[in-house]
Amino acid sequence: MWREVRDWVEELACRAGFDGLPGGGRGLAVAAAIVAALAVGYLALNTRGSTVQLPRQDEAPSSAATASADPASIPTEPATITVHVVGEVRHPGVYALPSGARAIDAVEAAGGLLGDAEQAAVNLARPIADGEQIAVPRQGDVVAGAASGTTGAGGSAAAGGKIDLNTASAEQLDTLPGVGPSTAAKIVADRTANGPFRTVDDLMRVPGIGPAKLEALKDLVTAG
Repeated sequence: MWREVRDWVEELACRAGFDGLPGGGRGLAVAAAIVAALAVGYLALNTRGSTVQLPRQDEAPSSAATASADPASIPTEPATITVHVVGEVRHPGVYALPSGARAIDAVEAAGGLLGDAEQAAVNLARPIADGEQIAVPRQGDVVAGAASGTTGAGGSAAAGGKIDLNTASAEQLDTLPGVGPSTAAKIVADRTANGPFRTVDDLMRVPGIGPAKLEALKDLVTAG
């Protein structure tokens, strides 16, 4: 076996160009070459094993990371509205309800209708607005339409069929031309915050009512 190793070393020496060296020098040169080759191979293996593959710069972020960074994905609390429920309910008062609530939700928040409430006088299915007053009259209080001098809860219509701005409910104000639920709620909120209307012209202090709308309402309302 020693002879085979020696022959292999001699062959390596010839291929590496060491055949011109003395025998001992040639053997040392071959051995040094073998050691150097082994060292290079060892370093190459260790370097390849420790290589870390970095992500490409053009790679798009994951959908989970994108969703977490998107402000639109953060849930928000629903908006609320505040209404005043009066009349024939168990617990009259001011209640905060989710935006988009209907009159039935406000009545239920106030404990529901009393036995002598005139349920047909209030449209319980209609949407309600922020700042609105919902008045539930007692049976017998509503006897006719507003055009013929209706008196709702608190007597909202005056003589001649005009609606009294200081006692009308939001539902009754909503029947006026050009006055929707939002404007009706603003009229009720204004008189609650600033006191009764002294004249019909005081409607100008309500946001959304200008000279043209005031002129259209003058013959239909009164400030009793």
